[in-house]
Amino acid sequence: MYKAKYQAVLDLGEQLNIKDGKVEESADKLMVWGTASTQYAKDAIWNKIKEIGGDNPSDIMADIKVEDESVYARHTVVSGDTLGKIAKHYYGDAMKYKEIFAANTNILSNPDVIHPDQELVIPNL
Repeated sequence: MYKAKYQAVLDLGEQLNIKDGKVEESADKLMVWGTASTQYAKDAIWNKIKEIGGDNPSDIMADIKVEDESVYARHTVVSGDTLGKIAKHYYGDAMKYKEIFAANTNILSNPDVIHPDQELVIPNL
């Protein structure tokens, strides 16, 4: 019953490659464990849980750890990306592109020039 309700969360976990994933269903809740690669992936799981069950759902317990806490996320640049678009996606604020640029000066020399397939660090703010 609860597994069906939260299937979108489980599907997202697979898409995000949550490691060591485990799911158990009891009479009164769904229990989920796993390790996300970054805080961004963990936040995405929690946002999906809240989207389905509300801000404080009582019918699911999720224990999601984070493998790499040194960054918020890692982003592989695709055609059409700009640092502003990337900042808007991860932080909701395009002006945070400066923080992304600062965290990637080892591979970027100009915030207006990024190339497909570059892997950028999205820093914790």
